[in-house]
Amino acid sequence: MVYLISRFVLRPLFLLLFRPHVTGRENLPAEGAFILASNHLSFIDSMAIPLMSPRRVGYLAKAEYFTGSGIRGWLTKTWFTALGALPVERETHRAAQEALDTAMSVLRTGGGFGIYPEGTRSRDGRLARGKTGVAWLALTADCPVVPVGIIGTDLIQPVGARWPRLHRFTVHFGEPLTFPEYRGKAGNNRARREVTDRIMNAIAELSGQEKAGW
Repeated sequence: MVYLISRFVLRPLFLLLFRPHVTGRENLPAEGAFILASNHLSFIDSMAIPLMSPRRVGYLAKAEYFTGSGIRGWLTKTWFTALGALPVERETHRAAQEALDTAMSVLRTGGGFGIYPEGTRSRDGRLARGKTGVAWLALTADCPVVPVGIIGTDLIQPVGARWPRLHRFTVHFGEPLTFPEYRGKAGNNRARREVTDRIMNAIAELSGQEKAGW
């Protein structure tokens, strides 16, 4: 029920306010598990991408967003639940592994999971080299990765800005990537690095960003 809010209320609202340009929706698999791997420019990316995706996509969100009290707490929890957000504790020593376990629980049930391989928002607009967790997920779940290039969300809500501004944004969903030659090699550092770099190169082509620190 809550997810329907995102499709019939939040999505039309985003379309009306931000008039996004979206390409490549047909590149998302019609069924089965998949990963959306995107560049990351703004906090609003985790709203824009799921709302523009033709299939439900889960993203990680701080557990605090789901534990607030009162009306504000309820509204925050409802908002993030409608967007498909998945709560995860980020301040524990096992945070990284718990995040991967949460992602795998989605993929094992044939769902979609969204990830930012850079690990954090870009501060200068350039694309950082990806961390290899995305490759571990893809090879462990043996599912396709759809690269995503998002453009313009940094103008809607720049890093540090408290409130969004009205501005158009673009989402390019790229052709799905599969890695049959690396099947069963999720534990191999070189394999994960090569898979991650292929994914990041695809993202760079879609976003048009300059690479930094590769």
